[in-house]
Amino acid sequence: MAEIVWTAEAQRWLKDIHEYIATNNADAAHRIVTAIHQRAQILLTFPEVGHRYRDDRDIRILLYGHYRIAYLIRPSRDIDVLGVLHGALEIERYLT
Repeated sequence: MAEIVWTAEAQRWLKDIHEYIATNNADAAHRIVTAIHQRAQILLTFPEVGHRYRDDRDIRILLYGHYRIAYLIRPSRDIDVLGVLHGALEIERYLT
């Protein structure tokens, strides 16, 4: 069975998201990070649900609210979550 692996970079992004939101609302920060994790679970059943980042790359993007979950499908069918970026950020700066 495939599994989802959150890279150190993705974990750092989630921590940063949590800390940023928690400065105003700790409960909301917990809810959002938990919801991002839950949204990624769909990849176990439907790994290709996200759109391709670029035609020549294997990176895909899954949306959750204002966030983009960047991931890679491994040949083993495991999923590597590469990062979680806010939609306002220039994704090209982080995925090139």
